Amino acid sequence: MNTAGMLAEAFDRVGEAVHAAVEGLAPDDLNARVDTEANSISWLVWHLTRVQDDHIADAAGIGQIWLAEGWAERFALPFDETATGYGHTADEVAAVRVDSAEPLLGYFDAVHERTLDYVAGLEGHALDRVVDRGWSPPVTLGVRLISVLAEDLQHAGQAAFVRGMLERA
Repeated sequence: MNTAGMLAEAFDRVGEAVHAAVEGLAPDDLNARVDTEANSISWLVWHLTRVQDDHIADAAGIGQIWLAEGWAERFALPFDETATGYGHTADEVAAVRVDSAEPLLGYFDAVHERTLDYVAGLEGHALDRVVDRGWSPPVTLGVRLISVLAEDLQHAGQAAFVRGMLERA
């Protein structure tokens, strides 16, 4: 398996986990929080998708789907449209609410498709390219993609956990 194939496989696993955590849930379950400090499934999936969209767009040198395809307007969240959820307070987490699974999965699927298109074109030493000099050592594309995958899988797993708790309740 080549690099592009391996990355596509990894991102496909994120997609499977996201869909398994979200599909078939009612809005009350998507927006439920197990306590006042916990993240809802809505916030978790929105956040992991925002981070992926932000980082892939930056690496590819293109605009974010969130802004370019009108997802910011569809979600109509009460904070800056460039927010990704990083550092959100409990009140900001509570503000990420959906009326159905459609916007979560629609936005995720659009970002997922772009991500697969992007990684399909990676070859050779592309992963060695520095994409962020704000860290020491500077962040390469390979490290950035692994970070996105790690965060996405962690949050998709958290969403699955919350779903399991709700189904048992």
